[in-house]
Amino acid sequence: MVMARYRCRYVTLLFLLFLAIPATIGQGSDADTLLQARTSLSDSAGRLRDWTASTTPCNWTGVACEPRSGAIASIDLSNFNLAGGFPSGFCRIPTLRHLSLAWNDLGGGLPAADVALCSGLEVLNLSNNFFVGRLPEFSGEFPRLRLLDLSGNNFSGDIPPSFGRFPSLRVLSLYSNLISGRIPSFLANLTELIEFNLGFNPFRSGSLPPEIGNLTKLEVLWLPFVNLVGEIPDSVGNLANLKILDLSNNGLTGRIPASIGRLRSVEKMELWRNQLSGELPQSLGNLTSLFAFDASENKLTGKLPEGLAGLNLTSLALNDNRMDGEISTVLAQNPHLVELKLFNNNFSGELPSGLGRYSYLTNVDVSGNQFAGRLPPDLCSRGMLESLVAFGNRFSGELPQSYADCRTLDYVRIQNNELSGKVPDLFWSLPKLYHLELRGNKLEGSLPPNISRAKNLTQIIISDNKFSGQIPPEICDLMELRTFDAGNNQFSSGLPLCIADLTKLQVLDLQQNNFSGEIPAGGWTELAEINLSMNRFSGEIPRSLGDLPVLTYLDLSGNQLSGEIPPELTNLKLNHLNLSGNDLSGKIPDGFDTSFFLPSLLGNPDLCSSSGLKTFRRCPSIKQKALKRIAVTVLLTAAVMFPATAVVLAAVCYQFRRTGKRNAGPLWKLTSFARVGFDESEIFECLTAENLIGIGGSGRVYKVSLKSGQIVAVKRLWTGPDGQNSDREFRSEMETLGRVRHSNIVKLLFCCSAEECRVLVFEYMENGSLAETLHGNKGDQPLDWERRVKIALGAARGLAYLHHDCVPTVIHRDVKPSNILLDAEFEAHVGDFGLARVVGRETEDHSAMSNVAGSCGYIAPEYAYTLKVNEKSDVYSFGVVLLELVTGKRAIDPSFGEQKDIVQWVIDTISPKRAIEVSDMDYEFLIDPRLRPFTFSEYKEMVRVLNVALLCTSAFPMNRPSMRRVVELLSDRRDMNPVVQDQ
Repeated sequence: MVMARYRCRYVTLLFLLFLAIPATIGQGSDADTLLQARTSLSDSAGRLRDWTASTTPCNWTGVACEPRSGAIASIDLSNFNLAGGFPSGFCRIPTLRHLSLAWNDLGGGLPAADVALCSGLEVLNLSNNFFVGRLPEFSGEFPRLRLLDLSGNNFSGDIPPSFGRFPSLRVLSLYSNLISGRIPSFLANLTELIEFNLGFNPFRSGSLPPEIGNLTKLEVLWLPFVNLVGEIPDSVGNLANLKILDLSNNGLTGRIPASIGRLRSVEKMELWRNQLSGELPQSLGNLTSLFAFDASENKLTGKLPEGLAGLNLTSLALNDNRMDGEISTVLAQNPHLVELKLFNNNFSGELPSGLGRYSYLTNVDVSGNQFAGRLPPDLCSRGMLESLVAFGNRFSGELPQSYADCRTLDYVRIQNNELSGKVPDLFWSLPKLYHLELRGNKLEGSLPPNISRAKNLTQIIISDNKFSGQIPPEICDLMELRTFDAGNNQFSSGLPLCIADLTKLQVLDLQQNNFSGEIPAGGWTELAEINLSMNRFSGEIPRSLGDLPVLTYLDLSGNQLSGEIPPELTNLKLNHLNLSGNDLSGKIPDGFDTSFFLPSLLGNPDLCSSSGLKTFRRCPSIKQKALKRIAVTVLLTAAVMFPATAVVLAAVCYQFRRTGKRNAGPLWKLTSFARVGFDESEIFECLTAENLIGIGGSGRVYKVSLKSGQIVAVKRLWTGPDGQNSDREFRSEMETLGRVRHSNIVKLLFCCSAEECRVLVFEYMENGSLAETLHGNKGDQPLDWERRVKIALGAARGLAYLHHDCVPTVIHRDVKPSNILLDAEFEAHVGDFGLARVVGRETEDHSAMSNVAGSCGYIAPEYAYTLKVNEKSDVYSFGVVLLELVTGKRAIDPSFGEQKDIVQWVIDTISPKRAIEVSDMDYEFLIDPRLRPFTFSEYKEMVRVLNVALLCTSAFPMNRPSMRRVVELLSDRRDMNPVVQDQ
């Protein structure tokens, strides 16, 4: 029995050793395969340092094996900072089922031959890399593939037919690429699909295929920003398992189909920013699982269906439509409602009084409607309300006392209603409140001292009410305050002197009150606007106002100010100055002694002008006073001694005056935008051929060295038959640049015009324009990559300022290298605003918009046929500039071929066929050869900027980022991977 037992153990041991031998041999072979494939990857972070032949692959980072057999089953190297091409060698492991290389810096194309090696995979995730070219053909069978994620790359072209032949596919993600064509109907063959993500791709305009209804197992249909048009097909109602439906940011039209009410499992429905019309279907009331519904920014009409209002929604967004009628009281009974957005419609009646009584409301925005009656008192009864926006309605009565207990409230805008009565004292002291806007009502009472407890307040806008009393000194405790607008009220007494200690204050507007006393002054380092007009301030204007570094708006008109105008005020770079209607006296400072500032000085009869400014007496100089005394003495003596002499002198003076008038030059209109030490005569003396540095479509540019040593650039606009365009460009540049202050916008110093001459004087840029530096024939060394990136970022910041921070917004309309100027440090300054347009301003000459403005090669494709001014047109032009910086080529070049520009050339060049012809299938062939040699990190940076350029030059404006987003993409590499998102 003992021998039999030992024999049995011996046989078992031999059997186990026999099983282990193939596994050991297999692991050794697989290790070699992995190590060979790993050589094609750059591992700058050292995450794969444990991949060595001396250890088993099952212990390597990112590798997982089957616990029983020891076979390699999964490789997950996501977010490892790897670079290189697609390591197809991994797929030579026959047991591999899961391959994830997401969130790396892999690039090049995906040849069909390499992808074919992966036919045994169940999961293939290559998302958020830099792959380019057309989507790969999946030749052969991929019977096990359950997840295919190629999102967040730069794939282009059509979706290949092979994508409709994955029998087991459950997740297809192709979002955030450059895929064109139309959404193909053959994708409806993927009947096992659970997630279908194609969003953020510039598809050609097309409808959602009605065959989409065949995907009955679908739970997620995510198609934002794919250029869908036409109506939503009725077959969408067949998707009974759908939980998320997102068709937002498209061009869908027509009614929302009633069949959508059959989506009994849907939880979230996003239909916003389309062109949907008609009434909301009553069948929406059947969607008992729905918790978020957003159909905002459409053309919907009719009333809010009671069935939809009665659902247990957490979020309801119907803003920016044309809906009307009253809101059903059933909405207030929803215990789950957190967010309500109904703004910019025509809703009327009263808001349900019980709104907020049963739910944890957080955000409420009902602005821009016709709501009337009282504000619902229970909005914050659950103590969660953070934002209340209700401006532009007809709400009346007092502000509910219960709002004073809403300690979570941080953002309030209830302006332009008919509210009256006193604001509860405790409301002023809410601890989280940072934006308070109550202007344009009939509110009364005073600011209580407990306002000091609202430490987070940054905006107090209470103008156009009936507030009275004095401003309490406790307001000086609000050290975060940036805007204090209390104009057109009944405040009185003096301002607390400590208000000058609010160092973050940017706007101080107290016009049309009854303030008295002296104007306080102090360390307002961020103050940009002061308006104290129409009060009873007295005393002198504080000289320290002239030291405020960013002050551009100063209005002290209609007060009782006396004394001289402080010369220090001329140090300011003012866009607006008004000192009229006071008791000021003495000499007008030289910087203000021009016709441009004349309206700002009227109503001060004791002022005098050294330049002879009309309506003011001329200031006598010391020399003039002496000469006057001598002249009076001589004339009196001559009149007594020689009566005839007086007659002769009078005749001579009369003739001299006539001759002087006849020989006088043109009447110049002068405008100064900064403190300058020159006048028009010095400028015109230097407009000679020797100083000419450029000739453009709008005029000649001169380099002028002034007597003071300052160097300026002078643009003399063309006149003659094209004088109307010249005048338009002159006014455009003067009005735009005169009020813009940004380090990346060229600074306009001075301008003057006469009947036949218009001149603009700018700060001089030592390195000329980007066009000269990048494409010119200068003997200097070509721009290195570091400077190109600096130029790109500077120009982007300038344009972002115009689009997002200027009020009103400015559209440049002619962004190109010749209009990007470079100073001595190669800092970029956007210039030439002759074609610029201010958004929202009524222009005097509407014909200026009846033709295409801009330069060939930089004009966005949609602009040529819509003629609409839009920020995205500037974004496209800037994208072209980025392509020029990377490639070194001009926007239009004969080498591109007939009827091609740089955008089309780059898109056509980045294709699988072209990529196969170069080593490593990379972008190197696109990069300016003058930048060679470059490091690998520089190469990655070049590819990144090229990526941003392609995004900016998308054929569809909706897919282009804002300039603010472009600045982020160029500044922070981490934001580059999901390159089409967050637009």
